[in-house]
Amino acid sequence: MRKVALALAAASMTLPVAFVPAPASAQGYYQGKTWRDSQGRTRCRRRNGTTGLLVGGAAGALAGRAIDSRGSRTTGTLLGAAAGALIGREIDKSRGFRCR
Repeated sequence: MRKVALALAAASMTLPVAFVPAPASAQGYYQGKTWRDSQGRTRCRRRNGTTGLLVGGAAGALAGRAIDSRGSRTTGTLLGAAAGALIGREIDKSRGFRCR
């Protein structure tokens, strides 16, 4: 009885997966960096700058800590992290964007 219950549970979990519609890439809407929206316009995929934000924030924090050599160095670390994050995000967003 236990094996039958396990088999039914496994079958009930696989049946919903069998009827999932094809993804948008298989339907021809999305090809790489461009896709067509529901109104037929071509849209471009752009970077959102998250990688540059993280890397710039870490590098800025290290640079700010090295520059601020007096006291607890918290102010230099925070200001460096904020400036580095903003600069890194803008560099990452502007780099490599080309849509045709």
